[in-house]
Amino acid sequence: MRLPLAAMRAEVREIGRPRLFFLSSVTLGHVVVHWYVGLLSLVLPSLKEKFGLTDVQVGGITTAQMGVTGAGTLPAGYLADSYRRHSALILAGAIATFGLGYLVIGSANSYALVLLGAGLIGWGIALWHPCAMGGLSIQFPTRRGLALSVHGVGASVGDALSPIIVGAVIGVISWQVTLQFHLIPALLIALFLWRGLGPTTFGDGLKPTLRSYLTGLRTMVANRQVLAVMFANALTNMSRLSILTFLPIYLQEHLGYSSFILGVYLTLLYVMGIVSQPIMGIVSDRIGRKAIMLPAFALMGLLYIALVYSPGGVLLGLVIAALGLFFYAILNITQTAVMDVSEERVQASTMGVMGLFSQPFTLSAPIVAGFLVEQYDIKAAFWFAAVTALLASAVLVPVRFRKVQASSGT
Repeated sequence: MRLPLAAMRAEVREIGRPRLFFLSSVTLGHVVVHWYVGLLSLVLPSLKEKFGLTDVQVGGITTAQMGVTGAGTLPAGYLADSYRRHSALILAGAIATFGLGYLVIGSANSYALVLLGAGLIGWGIALWHPCAMGGLSIQFPTRRGLALSVHGVGASVGDALSPIIVGAVIGVISWQVTLQFHLIPALLIALFLWRGLGPTTFGDGLKPTLRSYLTGLRTMVANRQVLAVMFANALTNMSRLSILTFLPIYLQEHLGYSSFILGVYLTLLYVMGIVSQPIMGIVSDRIGRKAIMLPAFALMGLLYIALVYSPGGVLLGLVIAALGLFFYAILNITQTAVMDVSEERVQASTMGVMGLFSQPFTLSAPIVAGFLVEQYDIKAAFWFAAVTALLASAVLVPVRFRKVQASSGT
């Protein structure tokens, strides 16, 4: 571990204080974002019980969230690319939207309102990620993998803390009240971000013309590397959504675990990414994105198969922890691989294009997995995840990656 840690310390020294402050601020904000994002998987079993939902309807909740995220990320990316001086307001709006979404879900008396709340959470995701990651990509053109991976560490921290802490709280206070209460800190944190982040920290503030913006998008999607990465990313997201939807159901309904124990297992799914993400980012900056992505997708597929055969207890925990090394971390590497060959004027919008491309796949994934669960059993969702992850690895095999060290400029 000494060599990776020494490399990370060297990288941090070369970044400089102003950019380090920017990176730290956005990363801390990302902790909050994924604290809120992680809540939905935690309460899916409770929502299923309260409303008497089928497995397909449970999958529909995840689909509603991801559908709004996929549809909203491109316009959110355009806003972030075009109005960089207002990026702090966009990020604050994302946090406030999470609080509103959980207020709706916690107060819902119908399945339709649950879908509305899930959609609001999806919109918050769409607002945050293009703006934050686009700003980081511009600020760190030669250390893009490191910067986006450190930002991803914030996600892993939020994802790891949220299930175990909120799972314990739900054991004392009802899950509805717990979700409703989350509106208050969301509004306070949103106000802090809006006032605390300066208007000039997200780039030079130059707004691209519509023509130059569209030209940048066309150039991006015509690149073979971009197309391969987007397809692999879509397949990987299909597997992730299947796991996020049905692993909680499996743990509570089939293994009989409490909300707290469920939170512990979900924490294992994310906590290892705190260590793996910066290491993967540094290594990908030095030896290339494909060298990380291809084996990671393959290993994820094999670990999903291991879920099928894990009886529970410590062994299941070890499998989930191993999966956590890649579960979120690899998404930052795929995003970086697209940003590497995209122009500066469309850096924030790369996430929107990826989301729009993957939407037909990701929208159907939880529902397809739910159908397979109803036709066979709960572990069919894990087999579905394994197949899609292994296909994602196969897609990258024939593609030669090109890495661009600096953006092309506006």
